[in-house]
Amino acid sequence: MKDYKPITQNTNKKHFLYSIIERGEGSNLDFKFEISDAPKIARSLAAFANTDGGTLLVGVKDNGVIAGIRSEEEFYMVQAAAEMYSKPKIFFKAKSWNVNGKNVLEITIPKSKDIPHYAPDDQKNWKAWVRVNDQNVMADEVLHEIWNLSKNKRGIFLNYNKNERTLLEYLSKYPSIDLNNYCKIALLHKDAAVKLLAKLVNLKIINHRITENGSLFTINKNFDLQDYENNF
Repeated sequence: MKDYKPITQNTNKKHFLYSIIERGEGSNLDFKFEISDAPKIARSLAAFANTDGGTLLVGVKDNGVIAGIRSEEEFYMVQAAAEMYSKPKIFFKAKSWNVNGKNVLEITIPKSKDIPHYAPDDQKNWKAWVRVNDQNVMADEVLHEIWNLSKNKRGIFLNYNKNERTLLEYLSKYPSIDLNNYCKIALLHKDAAVKLLAKLVNLKIINHRITENGSLFTINKNFDLQDYENNF
């Protein structure tokens, strides 16, 4: 416990917290009025760790008003979320700021090197989460495959055929495509489409963006389709 124990810092630099709060909730910032559910808060920790890291301010309402935490128990709820309700455990740093007599708990979660981290959903099933805008979203099958391939030290083999050509020609004409539409235009089974899309993302031929409705794919602006085809 001593590794995570927060240090209370009394400060007159109130603008420090206020400047953060004024940014509003987003992909790297979340406000919590209170913490009463360790498994649920574990989703936020996992989402930050699996995406680009972020900050959790406990004792701040959704509208940005500082209410203060009720007790140190809220810190221990965060610790439980990171250690008991996250697989693997999630590293975080904690500070307690005193603003006008109210304590705000600042939890900082860096982007993890042990992606993916899992936390339970409402049915107590372990899921990987990512941060999309101000929401925690379950990672889809494409992102899982991208993570798996990124750990593959043997390299990625790609055989350029009609499936790849169909996708790249489509993306040269249209701004983006999702998994289901790619399956339709390429007449591919979903599992095969997932594997191919993940390969192309890891090879930096296409870009991948998570939305609340699933993955979207766009062509890499530095990718030259004509030059690529001439190499095959």
